Amino acid sequence: MMRAWGLPTLLMLSGSTIAAGMILDGSLGQAVAFLLFFLLLAGLSSPMAFPRSIGALEAERRSAADGRPIVYWRPGCTYCLRLRLRLGRGARRLHWVDIWRDPAGAATVRAANDGNETVPTVVLAGRPHTNPDPAWLREQLRSS
Repeated sequence: MMRAWGLPTLLMLSGSTIAAGMILDGSLGQAVAFLLFFLLLAGLSSPMAFPRSIGALEAERRSAADGRPIVYWRPGCTYCLRLRLRLGRGARRLHWVDIWRDPAGAATVRAANDGNETVPTVVLAGRPHTNPDPAWLREQLRSS
């Protein structure tokens, strides 16, 4: 769990430190803008930017019942964030598995990617797709 919050924490601390230095130099406006930028980056790289994760076994069970894809992801992954943002509200229709919190999810990703934990890996109809184009995935969601 700590690993998922490492980057966001580092971003918040770095932004706060630099902003404090700017305030001491008398640049209050720039310090506030800089701090807000770093807080935005921290929020986007945190697990809060993603729908609630479930375990891989639960995701597989739910996917078998409703036919929705499973997305294996990890916090701090820019490709996962890109997929999440480009899917918009449609992201809630998917089953999200954080591979850093679920060893079974990490094993599934390694099995699909020749031993590598390459994310995002989307499993649709039993077939893994590594780092799929968000437009393609949106189209798959519309057709299902």
